[in-house]
Amino acid sequence: MLSPRIAILGNPDSYYARDLQRAAKEIGLTTAPDVVSFSDLFVDSQSLHHSLEAYDSVLVRTMPLGSLEQVIFRMNALHVIQRRGTHIINQPRTLEIAIDKWLTLDLASQSGLAIPRTRACQTREQALVAFEALGGDVVVKPLFGGEGRGLIRVDNIDMAHRVFSTLEQIQAVIYLQEFVPHHGYDIRVLFVGEEYFCVARHALNNDWRTNLSRGGHALPHAITEHQLEMARNAKQLVQGDVIGVDILPTIDGRGLLLEVNAVPGWKGVAKSCDVDIAQRVLQFAINQVTVHRQNPE
Repeated sequence: MLSPRIAILGNPDSYYARDLQRAAKEIGLTTAPDVVSFSDLFVDSQSLHHSLEAYDSVLVRTMPLGSLEQVIFRMNALHVIQRRGTHIINQPRTLEIAIDKWLTLDLASQSGLAIPRTRACQTREQALVAFEALGGDVVVKPLFGGEGRGLIRVDNIDMAHRVFSTLEQIQAVIYLQEFVPHHGYDIRVLFVGEEYFCVARHALNNDWRTNLSRGGHALPHAITEHQLEMARNAKQLVQGDVIGVDILPTIDGRGLLLEVNAVPGWKGVAKSCDVDIAQRVLQFAINQVTVHRQNPE
């Protein structure tokens, strides 16, 4: 059987593009994965041509900022490309849900998963009401984004006025969560298909943010049955294949779903668990292509 052609939709200079290309050589792929930029996406409705037609599988490794038109077009293009037979990891609907933190947690809450008290709004006045309702101690997050960028803890009314006014002025959605006391770490469960790897991400110097990109460190974590069930339910909720699920064990003994990441990093997990995640991702993609070839729709 021919070796599948794989595209990495992302930045050619990123760690993960290089890691996947390195892994492809090590597992013996005869055709190295190409890196394709989101700006290169195109679709042709008459001839059925599109920018990724030469590939059997596409690994989405970034979701860059753009104008409203660009973002909508890019997602719609991925839907068309998937409909025309190219396997995409993760599929467009998964990306649409998981990239929006508010939508993800709202769906999670409706399905019975425990989440922090959360409110999304658009004006300073609405945000100030939410600030008081959430106990006067909140975490303000960008609706889109990751790696701990843009997180602010707001625990006094003067700061709340300044932060919410600024966000309103730049026409941002104001996304607030109650600050939940915790043990200085959260749990990342990384799924590659049904296989999973789990680490506890510990904050640096008592920082409340546990993101590894902020200097935290990861240690292998013996996941409990309850945590694993929560993570699997979250993965199923977004219908994803390669998914990162973040769970916060709280001081009062609860486990809260914080986020579901459809373009998860794996550098810290790979190092902590001593496993080549890039190889696992590629092998999963190859297996999915094989299944599709044997059972075309």
